[in-house]
Amino acid sequence: MKVFCGRANPTTGSVEWLEEDEHYDYHQEIARSSYADMLHDKDRVFKPMADAAVKIVEKNGFSDKIKIINKHSTEVTMGPDGDMPCRANILITELFDTELIGEGALPSYEHAHRHLVQENCEAVPHRATVYAQLVESRRMWSWNKLFPIPVHTSCGEQVIVPPLELERCPGAPSVYDIQLNQVSSADFTVLSDVLPMFSVDFSKQVSSSAACHSRQFEPVASGRAQVVLSWWDIEMDPEGKIKCSMAPFWAHSDPEELQWRDHWMQCVYFLPQEEPVVQGSSIYLVAHHDDYCVWYSLQRTSPEKDRRVYPARPVCDCQAHLLWNRPRFGEINDQDRTDQYIQALRTVLKPDSVCLCVSDGSLLSLLAHHLGAEQVFTVESSAASYRLMKKIFKANHLEDKINIIEKRPELLTSADLEGKKISLLLGEPFFTTSLLPWHNLYFWYVRTAVDQHLGPGAVVMPQTASLHAVVVEFRDLWRIRSPCGDCEGFDVHIMDDMIKRALDFRESKEAEPHPLWEYPCRCLSEPQQILTFDFRQPVPPHLIHAEGSIELRRPGRSHGAVLWMEYHLTPDNTVNTGLLKSVEDKVVLCTGTVAGTPTASRQCTSSPWRTPERRWAALRLSVTLWISTPTLETSPWISHSQTPWTMGSDPHLLRNKVA
Repeated sequence: MKVFCGRANPTTGSVEWLEEDEHYDYHQEIARSSYADMLHDKDRVFKPMADAAVKIVEKNGFSDKIKIINKHSTEVTMGPDGDMPCRANILITELFDTELIGEGALPSYEHAHRHLVQENCEAVPHRATVYAQLVESRRMWSWNKLFPIPVHTSCGEQVIVPPLELERCPGAPSVYDIQLNQVSSADFTVLSDVLPMFSVDFSKQVSSSAACHSRQFEPVASGRAQVVLSWWDIEMDPEGKIKCSMAPFWAHSDPEELQWRDHWMQCVYFLPQEEPVVQGSSIYLVAHHDDYCVWYSLQRTSPEKDRRVYPARPVCDCQAHLLWNRPRFGEINDQDRTDQYIQALRTVLKPDSVCLCVSDGSLLSLLAHHLGAEQVFTVESSAASYRLMKKIFKANHLEDKINIIEKRPELLTSADLEGKKISLLLGEPFFTTSLLPWHNLYFWYVRTAVDQHLGPGAVVMPQTASLHAVVVEFRDLWRIRSPCGDCEGFDVHIMDDMIKRALDFRESKEAEPHPLWEYPCRCLSEPQQILTFDFRQPVPPHLIHAEGSIELRRPGRSHGAVLWMEYHLTPDNTVNTGLLKSVEDKVVLCTGTVAGTPTASRQCTSSPWRTPERRWAALRLSVTLWISTPTLETSPWISHSQTPWTMGSDPHLLRNKVA
């Protein structure tokens, strides 16, 4: 039986319905889960998937002692004919996410105490405590606010300023979870000690009602309070002898034994506005939460006396946080990256240049104007993005100087361009529908669609792009795809096999985007250019094909490959969308000039489901990669066929498909 699944096509931005196997959603869920990572977590209490749990229980000889109820806990019935004959006296569960309560732990515990367990039950875990630390960090703050951007022109320095609405906006209400251990201590200044904000005793009645918890403290340094770093720990037993902590290394009781996790990380919360704090001057940090979310605020006086306590979650009202994610904010705020575009624009702009910008929510149109273009058009394909850019233009008094067009770029008409021919087609390129590095090749399709609007000798920037690959050994990331075998004496090979079968499914073999600054690795080969795309010419109707091999240069565990795109703005100016940092080797594996903060970098990785084995550098990794680039009129897709990665007799399958 076949089913139709909706999927966003990055090359068109529209949702398309495709015929898939009836088990498509099942395989997707299993293949992309982090169950393996959870089972590798030696500190953790875990709940296996119900489908595999029954078989695992049977295989391990506990069928007469363990009953699997494949229901949500709120649907469990009680009584002689129910799922459970009587209320339980021990409550064992794990409903936590990085934020602790984001997966509905509070309402689930609340329901369990009211309907499923005895009044004096014992809960495992027994108690959780949420901690917070106030910091100043320009780097992290750049993930949340738009900074003024200086532009050096022949007429002096111009500054692109954010609209007042963006400056006042409290930002996105959601937590930003990251591997905080990979953030350099040079990137933030600690303003407070680690503060225990609130605790939840799971053996007692739990409330999911909204609440706030305040802690008075004296800042350990003066500065601008911008960011709250937060994490939690759990005590498994009532005495607190068995603990599981999510603390970063500088706040961990035993940093040498720090457990790596990807299912639980640390939280970054942005204050609604930055506030100055003075060392030694008393202030209150307030943690607010409802049934699913946590947020923070600073108070000068006790919250019990101050009515300014924010009862509801702050919500973005400027629209920028709805259109730009945190890495995108960091990318736009990266002055080095901006300077690369300025340098490239200076080499191609002329006094009579007519520019067309075709990137989503991009500031390139403002750069082109300030650098002397005669006329600038920019295209925004969504109404929300159109409104945001109008605000930015107005704040910079450019609403009458830059023509903004609300339309998909391939639908542009001569009338939209006032009958003029474009002399410079400009893109970062960046599109909000892009998930993997090569999704932004949509720019090539746009360039093809607007070819009729380009004047003689028109310049396209970037001129070309290239796809690169390198074979790597990850320090930790491999754990999310590695089989478990046995876990705490339980044979869980059944679950391993289930996940492996899911990974053999077509969609699950797609590469995954990861911000690799959070996931250290080291190279086992030299970076290799796989394909080149020439934007100076329209998309060719024929297949673009590349085959080759990557020679391994050193021994190691080959966990997969990293792929990234580089955009060549001019022959002497390259901007990378990927920044691969190898912590162990202290090297950056990117050619050309690296621009963009590490937070904004995203590479595509393959992570085969396998037990890592030592491989010697003399082996060669055979690679075959196809990218089909048909014209817009036929099928606007970029597809990657199944790619065999062969190392000795061990086959690795990497399939990357755009859409």
